Amino acid sequence: MDKLTPVFIFLTGLAVMLQAGILLAMYLAMRKSTMLMENLATEVKTKVLPTILEAESLMTSIRPKIEVITENLQDSTTVLRDQVERMDATVKDAVDRGRLQIIRADELLTRTLDRVEQTSDMVHETVISPVRQLSGLIHGLTVGLEFLFGAAAAKTAAAKSGVPCLRTRCSSRKALPIFDC
Repeated sequence: MDKLTPVFIFLTGLAVMLQAGILLAMYLAMRKSTMLMENLATEVKTKVLPTILEAESLMTSIRPKIEVITENLQDSTTVLRDQVERMDATVKDAVDRGRLQIIRADELLTRTLDRVEQTSDMVHETVISPVRQLSGLIHGLTVGLEFLFGAAAAKTAAAKSGVPCLRTRCSSRKALPIFDC
């Protein structure tokens, strides 16, 4: 065992030295990191901190204005909603009244057209048919009288003037001229 003791001591010393080297490397790395962090912190303090302070002061000055704008917007929304509801009720009322008036106008027009048709039928039955019959009767009498009295007068006039006699023959539709005496 005596021969192994110096080897163990040497190995233990080597391990302690290795640990010391690792601790020294860690110290140097930490020191380098700390330096970088301090530089970064200094840079943040010089560049970012004034911006943050400026933003904070801006928010402080703008906050009351934003609150006023928010209140005004809320009030405007409430007023607008009330106006829209009122307008909706008015439009619905106007549409209902318009619909009712259209229905009334349709009924009035229908009744008027029915009465015009009834009046037209009544006038036709009471005035036009008897007038047509009377006209036919008068026309028949006129043709008959013309035939009776006109033929003799036409012959006499034609004989005096030398012009052929013009008389009409009554058919069922119209009078036809006839050159005959």
